[in-house]
Amino acid sequence: MKKRCITHLLGALAVMTVLSACGPEGSTPAEPPTGASAPAATATPTQAEVPTEEAASPTDTPAADALPDGIVKVNLPLPMSSMPDNEALSFVRDMKAGWNLGNCFDAYDCNWLSDPMDYETAWCKAKATKELILELKAQGFNSIRIPVSWHNHLDNSWNIDSKWMDRVQEVVDYAYDEGMYVIINIHHDNDADHEYPSYAKLDNSKKYITKIWTQIAERFAGYDEHLIYETMNEPRQVGTEHEWWINDVHSDTAKECFDCVNQLNQTAVDTIRSVDKGYNTSRYIMCPGYCASPEFALVNEFKLPDDNKCSAENRLILSVHAYTPYNFALDLNGTDSFDIASGKGTDEISSFMRRLYNSYVVKGIPVVIGEYGALDKHGNTDSRMQFTAYYVATARYYGLTTLWWDNNALNAEGECFQIIDRSTLKWSFPEIRDQIMYYCE
Repeated sequence: MKKRCITHLLGALAVMTVLSACGPEGSTPAEPPTGASAPAATATPTQAEVPTEEAASPTDTPAADALPDGIVKVNLPLPMSSMPDNEALSFVRDMKAGWNLGNCFDAYDCNWLSDPMDYETAWCKAKATKELILELKAQGFNSIRIPVSWHNHLDNSWNIDSKWMDRVQEVVDYAYDEGMYVIINIHHDNDADHEYPSYAKLDNSKKYITKIWTQIAERFAGYDEHLIYETMNEPRQVGTEHEWWINDVHSDTAKECFDCVNQLNQTAVDTIRSVDKGYNTSRYIMCPGYCASPEFALVNEFKLPDDNKCSAENRLILSVHAYTPYNFALDLNGTDSFDIASGKGTDEISSFMRRLYNSYVVKGIPVVIGEYGALDKHGNTDSRMQFTAYYVATARYYGLTTLWWDNNALNAEGECFQIIDRSTLKWSFPEIRDQIMYYCE
């Protein structure tokens, strides 16, 4: 099978940007290494704005000694007294443990297939079954993200193939009927002919987003708030040197990228709200910044949409992806070690989560990390357990909800994020699952 890996952007400013898995057998976009300070325009709060509880990190205060067998110890501080208490934050917290049905309905460029319905198994080699969802639910997962690419299932007028829509709905129902939270989106439609955040392609992109979201919102109008819409997946200028990272956030290029993403998010939200049926006027909607990086959701130029057509308050969720620290979590040639005791890798996690907390959660705006995970580097299971425990525990401490990226890839070339085998329903890494379950409660 042809692999789709994007060349690493080495030599760029070292940053903590984060990106998703995007290809067959786990191939993912590359990103710059981590470790340096954020861009100057990043809206990092001053010390006076930081709640006093933030002086502690999730390793400072001793936790109870008694832990279930196999659970990695993460010492958490006392709960933050400054954590806002509103319906939106409670909603996101109730999503608890999350998982991605990656490389399934998001597959694209499968030109060797004569039947577009076969795209579902082209990358991940297994159909999504009700039994899979029941197993996830039985183990404690309470939310599932179902990435969907639509552009290769359309007629010339951008009408979605009814068979494709029916199949997506069937799998949504598997989880929705079990009371799980379900996220659906526009995923790999980010190209010049469909959705592309540039001024040259903006008008066409708005028309495309309007057409697709109108059809999705019409189909799923009767689903209650357990169904969440995500406007786009990692919107970016594909094929450019700044596809995954913009060195100068004050440049004209950066301003164009940020402004176009803002406008496309606004178009999606307005379209969904305008389909005045069922729950569309009050449904929660997730909106990403440029390439879904936390860094570009923290620049002053990024704005969440105006949601004045919503029939309720505070129904927008910031969507970010964070494979952090990059050299451990996503870089195939990076370190295979993560260690809580020595602090190896922990600071980068707590840093970006703290900044999201200060810029969004403190203001009552919910944040979902729609994709995270750490590669299986064949022999680094202990480090992955420590990473998962620390990542999820820290996210919960800061009021963030996380969904593990699972592409069903194991013992393959490229990025392997599988924790459950979709064909056998056997857990490849029950140790990782257990960390997620324990720290999401």
